[in-house]
Order: sequence, then structure tokens, then C-alpha cells
Amino acid sequence: MKRIMNFLFGADLWRSRLGVMLLVTWLSLMWYVVDWCAFTTFRAMSDWMLYVSNILAAMLLTLPFLLSRRMWLQIAVVVLTDALLVANIMYCRTYFTDIPLESFALAGNLSDFTASIYSSLNILDIGFVVILVVGVVWAGRVVPDKAHRRVMRYMSCTALLAVIFGCGLMTRGGFYKEYDRLKESCYFSTCGSPTYTFAGHVAYSLMDCSRNSSAEMAPAVEAWLADHKSLMPSPGLPDSIRPRKNLVIILCESLESWLIGKEIDGKPITPFLNSLVADSTTLFAPDMLTQVGPGRSIDCQLMITAGLLPMNGSVYSMKFPQSTYLTLNKALREDRGTRSTILTCDKPITWNQEVISRSFGYDTLIDRRAWVIDELVGNPGKLSDGSFFRQAVDKLKSGEIWPEGEPGMLTFVTYSGHNPFRLPDALKDPDFDVSGSKLTPPVLDYITINHYVDSQLRTIVDYLRSRSDWDETLVVITGDHEGLASWRSEIRSSSPAAAELVDERQLTPFIVLNSPVGGRHDGIVGQIDMYPTLLDLLGLNDYEWRGLGQSILAPDYHATAISSMTLQHLGDTTALSPELLDHLRKARGVSDAIIRYDLLNE
Repeated sequence: MKRIMNFLFGADLWRSRLGVMLLVTWLSLMWYVVDWCAFTTFRAMSDWMLYVSNILAAMLLTLPFLLSRRMWLQIAVVVLTDALLVANIMYCRTYFTDIPLESFALAGNLSDFTASIYSSLNILDIGFVVILVVGVVWAGRVVPDKAHRRVMRYMSCTALLAVIFGCGLMTRGGFYKEYDRLKESCYFSTCGSPTYTFAGHVAYSLMDCSRNSSAEMAPAVEAWLADHKSLMPSPGLPDSIRPRKNLVIILCESLESWLIGKEIDGKPITPFLNSLVADSTTLFAPDMLTQVGPGRSIDCQLMITAGLLPMNGSVYSMKFPQSTYLTLNKALREDRGTRSTILTCDKPITWNQEVISRSFGYDTLIDRRAWVIDELVGNPGKLSDGSFFRQAVDKLKSGEIWPEGEPGMLTFVTYSGHNPFRLPDALKDPDFDVSGSKLTPPVLDYITINHYVDSQLRTIVDYLRSRSDWDETLVVITGDHEGLASWRSEIRSSSPAAAELVDERQLTPFIVLNSPVGGRHDGIVGQIDMYPTLLDLLGLNDYEWRGLGQSILAPDYHATAISSMTLQHLGDTTALSPELLDHLRKARGVSDAIIRYDLLNE
């Protein structure tokens, strides 16, 4: 045994240039683990499989050097690996998940989000550069080794680690089952990538795509939907309440609930929204849990428009844009011949907006090409919300879209609230100078940009109120998702004032103007509940697709929701039966199957 161990792990093997290159590669992988866990959770580092898998991955990644003896080739491998790992960490800091495979096809869109990319960098990322530089200098000082038996020893050691790794997976039921277990756990949902490296995420994603057939999944989905009707009935509005005919949805980029009603140095952050939620005809749910997934903004469109939850690790608009989606657009068209338009200042290729808009049933997409780019926010700049709304009102007044008196549906997708929340000085409100506050820049920038967004919402809302068909129009204002991402804990820990101001929960507001049922709805709401609520408010309760949520107008509404990103379960669950809790936890898997296998295409 001693001879075998010396053969495999002899000191001469690991003091060579090969050993240095292997160590550099392994340290890079382990720094990825540390960097990732610092933002998510260190629970992954208590698993012995993490160390076996990362050593095995390092040995496989060092094979180019072993076989070629070219140090520059191994440096290139490490650089490319580091670039991929850093990109994945940066993505997770904003989207709380690994990069979906289909998102690599969107690499060309990164030029539009340069500032957001820079804001996702962290001081810990420098560790990758330090490890590489020190390793290269060290390896350069080691005399190249020409021992002819090294390849056999190296391959034998790699094979032994592979056997240990394989046995570990077998005891856990296999790779897919183990990775899936981590993904579905509220405590370990982010542990898959560090434990099994980024390659594990790729392997799981590919396996998940081909796991089941539609024939296998359809019965389970049908059973879940049948249970949903009995567990969460939606009676609709009483006959005495008149539903609205038209619908306007305003998706405010990264708008969080805690901003509404709060002040900085005696100055209200969102004075216009404050006035709207105080109106007796406004339905206001302040505690709506963000439930978006890897698709972020486009996932919000899925929930509010189609009543479906985000997919598990995939972006529906990229992988399954041609699946059947039963939507508010189609319900309105079927019931009253409504034409629908979506307006965005983004390119039509962003999140595959052009294709998914057609699948949702929009008649018209008005995108970046239709606007005069005269006022910019962000870096690189995109059309400001102020100019976006002003130009949209001009198009509405001219009758180019939604002629007055005709049934219509509009969806506005704004941009100014996108991170890193930098507002040009020329657009700042001189009466809202909070630079003297003791709060840190990230939250001050976030507050400033949302004060600006709040002021620009008046343009579109005042116009809608001036129309002759205002009494027939429902206006929804909501955040597409939370905005502070990885900054939240840092901001809250910076000072007692920040902790009191910024909510620890990822909540966005649900504001419905001119609602036939007004008032404040306290308690946790899920983004998935917007769709059935709007069906009720629009008098579309008989539409064939009620979605996966529950109308907040239902007398027995269950004030609870599950985050798609963290799997955190908010709300009072003590009064819920185990059957109902299990039902709620399965909802996202049901939604994934519906989209993946096009189960609404009947």
C-alpha cells in the first residue's frame, strides 16, 4: 500500500511545474467556491464532495499542460476558466442563480448593460488574478520536469478520484437526483454550483431538458391543476360591482415596496405614488414577494400576463418562446375584441421580447427603434422614463395606438430604475437633495432614481385620467422585481437608519388604480397572484386559464408565497394544511412542465 501511495502521491510529482499548474488551477476553483459562498451561503463547504469534485475538476483541467508541456496553454485554460467563473458569480449577484445555458446566446446584449456588469464586481474577484499571477511566477522558477512516468501516475490518481466521486454520487441516488435535491432546498438551493463546479450546473441543465416526456408529465400536471381549482377557488366579483374594460400595465424597473410612504430628511421619496395609494379607488398590496427567476424582467411579464411561474434554471422566452401561453391579451381579445400593445425602450432581441410578445398575443411591439433617443439614463444610456412616457403620450394622443373609446391593453416596460441607479445631474430634482444623508451611496442612488421614476409616472397617469374612457380603464403599477440584489444585506448592516429604512424582504408593490374594489390588502402576496386578480377585476373570471396563483380578492385567500430565487416561504403558514403547503411547493415544477412540454396547447 505504501508503494502505491508513493506512486500516486509522491512528493516529486507535486513539487514539479506540473504540480504548480495543478495547484493554481485548483486554487482558482476553490476561490470560486469562497467568492460564491460569501454572497450566498457557506453550507456547501461542509460537504466533502465539494473538495473531491473540485480536485478532480482541477486535474482534468490540467491535462492540456500534462500532455503538451506548454505552460502558456495551461495559463490560457486557467484564464478562460476564471472568466467563466467570475461571470457566473456576477450573474448570481444580480439574478440569484447560475447563468442559464440559453443566456450565452445573448452575449451580444451585454454592451447595453455595461454599467450593471461593473456594479456586479466585488473586491473578492481580485483573488482570481492574484492566484494566477503568483502561480505563473512560481511555475516559471521551477525547472521543467521530463519524467516519463508522470502521465501514468497522474492519470491513475485522476481515475482514483473519479471512482471516489462516482461512489459518492451513487450513495446519494445519482447526480441528477442529488443536484435536484439541492435546487429544491431553501437552505441549499445555491450549493450545487460550488459543490459540483460550474460544469455540474451545465450537466444538470442538459439532463433536466431531456428528463421527462410530455406524456409522462401531463397526468401529474392535470392532477395538480384539478387540485388547484378546489384548494384555491376564485369566485370573481359580485354582480353589483362593475369590472373594467381596458387594462394598462406599467412595469417599473426594480421598484421595491419600502420606498412608498418613506421619507429622507423629511422629504417623501415617492410623493406621487403616495397620493395614488391613498386614493379610495386604488387597490394596494404592499407586500408582494418577488418570484422572478433567471429571466428577471421577462419572468415578471410571464407571471402578470400569463399566470405562470418561472422555469427551473431556464429562461422560457429563450428556450420555449413558441409554447402556448394563455394570457390576459388573449382573454381580452376573446371577450371584447381588444387590441394590445407593448412598449419598451429596449431592443426587440432583449430577452427575446419580440418573439415572446407575439406568443403572448400582443398585436404590436413598439421598441427602441420607434423612439427619439433624446434623453438618456444609464451607461451606456437608454431612453429615460421621462422621455419614454412623453413620447408614448404623443403616440396615444395622435391615435397611433389605442384610439380613445376603443377597447385596449397597453404594457409599458420602463428602464430608468435599472442598476447601478445612476441618474444624470440634469434630471435630478433640486428639491430632493439627499446627499447630506448618512446613508451609503448604493441606497442613496437607488432612492434618487426612484424619486425620479415616481415623478415621471405622473405624465402617463395624468394622461390616462384625462381620457373619456378613464372610468373603464384599470391601471396597474408594479415593480418587475426587487432591485437591491446583493447590496441589500450590506446596506442594512451599514447603519441602524438603513436597517430601519430598507426591508430585508424582496418585496415589490402591486398598485391597481381605478379598481372596482379599492383598499389596502395587507399580508404577503405573490407575483403569481397578479394574473388571477386582474382576471377578476376585468370581469374575465370565466376565461379558460386561471393561472397558478390565487386572486387576492378571494375570501379565503392564503397570504403566503414562495420565492423562486431563494425558495424562502413568506407568510403565516401555521394555518395552512400540509396538503396545501405541498401544493404550493409543487407549483413551479408544474409551471416548468407546462412551458417545456407545451401542455396548454390543446
